[in-house]
Parts: sequence; C-alpha cells; structure tokens
Amino acid sequence: MASRVSLKSKGKASGKALKGSEEEKSIGESFKEWSTWALKKAKVVTHYGFIPLVIIIGMNSEPKPHLAQLLSPV
Repeated sequence: MASRVSLKSKGKASGKALKGSEEEKSIGESFKEWSTWALKKAKVVTHYGFIPLVIIIGMNSEPKPHLAQLLSPV
C-alpha cells in the first residue's frame, strides 16, 4: 500500500490561507494520482503491446514474410 506524504505547514496560518492551501493540496494530490495511474497503464500497454507491434510492422514490410519467418531466430 502506498504511503501518503503529509503537507502540513509549520507556524501560524490564517483561515483564508488555509483554505487556499487545501485547494492546492487537493489539485496537487489529484494530479499526482492521475499521473501515477496513467504511468501504470502505459507500462502495462507497453509491456504487452511491444512484441505484437513489432510483428505487425514486420508483416507489413517488403518483402512480405510469413509469421514463422518473423518468429524464427535466423
């Protein structure tokens, strides 16, 4: 489980400044969560999509090889 970082300010703060920092905190946290989610999804797509992409590009090249020729090491 991911740990959360506390962004508590030190010292005295007025009520108005506290509300503004809460809004910024929520925007910052939502951006952090969104970017983490997007990078995790991109990692999975890259992991499972790279080899099929290479095979599709190889199948569309000239001269047109058979699938067995693409998968053989020689």
